[in-house]
Amino acid sequence: MPELVGGAADLSGLTGARAANQRAVSPGNFSGAYIHFGVREHAMVAAMNGIGLYGGFVPYSATFLAFSDYCRPAIRLAALMGLKTIHVMTHDSIGVGEDGPTHQPIEHLASFRAMPNINVYRPADAVETAEVWRSALEQERTPALICLSRQALPTLRTSVGEENMCARGGYLIAGATADRDVTLMASGSEVEIAVRAAELLDQDDIKAAVVSMPCFELFRSQPPEYRRRVLGNRPKVAIEAAVRDPWDRWLSEDDVFIGLDEFGASGSAEDLYDCYGLTAEAVAAAARRLVG
Repeated sequence: MPELVGGAADLSGLTGARAANQRAVSPGNFSGAYIHFGVREHAMVAAMNGIGLYGGFVPYSATFLAFSDYCRPAIRLAALMGLKTIHVMTHDSIGVGEDGPTHQPIEHLASFRAMPNINVYRPADAVETAEVWRSALEQERTPALICLSRQALPTLRTSVGEENMCARGGYLIAGATADRDVTLMASGSEVEIAVRAAELLDQDDIKAAVVSMPCFELFRSQPPEYRRRVLGNRPKVAIEAAVRDPWDRWLSEDDVFIGLDEFGASGSAEDLYDCYGLTAEAVAAAARRLVG
């Protein structure tokens, strides 16, 4: 895709933003397609906006999700102007680990999901990541945030069909598809936790449907009949390593959300997920209480 041009704010290696065959722009040679912006998040996204306005290019930027605070005004302007820009935001949860709470996003997903005309993607595995990139590239007047984990994640989907499931925003990824007893919902790195919780519930003869929600905005745009088919009419348990607020659109007062309402801490990703109760066992226990 020769029109794709982008860069990172001094985090090329940690964000995986630079392709192996991508030449960098350098003094006296502007033929490259990658820009080393240095620690200048706001200037980076502002430059991406300018490139997008000029036309002929698809600009992207990359940094940690916690550092999106530094470039938020420029991202907001991209949404306001209806630009086709893509912002890769890695290290998207307490899974960052030992870097501690300064680098662990808690409220960031909610704040961007509240912003008009922006698609916030949070894929669960490699297959979903490819699909959200495709979806983002197909949007002509809506910028995209692609939020990725630091920790390695298993591949949950082993096959890819003709339909881009992530373009639906939410879909049934595992578990019972009919006659469910409970619906488990998650995005990103927590989808794998929900899948494991469904397997635990199956041992108790409780049928759980697992819904992956890679993009709230796209799911909201789907026909009501599709949304009802995916969400079902049974009790729901949602899990995400972030604050609850955006999930209230899909959850009732009786449903359960397992997430965070405080800043994180320094520790391994595994220890932090256990500490804050973001586990398959906690999801399964909540589901058992709901179904009685």
